[in-house]
Amino acid sequence: MFAYSDTWELVINTGTTIITFLMVFLIQNTQNRDGAAIQAKLDELIRTSAAQNAFIGIERLTDEELDEIRVTCEARGKAEAAADFAEQKANQRARRAAEKAN
Repeated sequence: MFAYSDTWELVINTGTTIITFLMVFLIQNTQNRDGAAIQAKLDELIRTSAAQNAFIGIERLTDEELDEIRVTCEARGKAEAAADFAEQKANQRARRAAEKAN
């Protein structure tokens, strides 16, 4: 349509492919640096809070080790939720008993 030669079309396609390839590496590098910065911030928050310091650096563990930690955390969360529910029920019973006593 524009009467470009095959050579010119090959040069343009090769150039755009190379630029796209380099942009992918640039974006990936930026995301990796951003992820590392976020991990460092989270590690510092964990270190300075009442959270378990054992979680610092877990992003370097294998998938199997991470799965074990995930299962452990879920089990702890369920146990804490059950304890919170039991405490809430006990508080409700105590409140009702106090109201009846008055």
